[in-house]
Amino acid sequence: MAPVTLRTALPADRDAVTELIHQLNVFEADLVGDRRRDYAAAAEYYDELMQRLSRRNGRVVLAVAEGVIVGAMGFSLDQDAAYVVDGVRNHGTVTDLIVHGDWRGRGIGQMLLKEAERLTKEAGLKRLFIGVLAANERAERTYRAFGFEPYVSILSKEL
Repeated sequence: MAPVTLRTALPADRDAVTELIHQLNVFEADLVGDRRRDYAAAAEYYDELMQRLSRRNGRVVLAVAEGVIVGAMGFSLDQDAAYVVDGVRNHGTVTDLIVHGDWRGRGIGQMLLKEAERLTKEAGLKRLFIGVLAANERAERTYRAFGFEPYVSILSKEL
């Protein structure tokens, strides 16, 4: 496998990150049916993501192999509600984790998760969160194998 390096995304990476988001939207649409499949949705989400990350001391971290962006991870530093004890109230959050379909199963997701751990520890924090669609069993297995455990369940009801 070609060596994979990590770096922070730059504005010039917008198209490549948007393409990864689009791939994820299409993949998740097959799992849950409520995702838009059009490219415009990915472009809109990219803008939302960058705005959210800029407000939350965040960034997009890219995995690059052979000069090609093969993975992306949104990461931010966040704070829970006042009822959470001080030692873990502030935490890191993986907002998005996307690995190009051709590169899955090669440890890139693990590499990005290790970077999220590093960034969380570097900020002096002790807790890292990540969300996953209940239908995305492969991702959940990966996250559990990495040491994540269930913390909150969000339930949905169609009306």
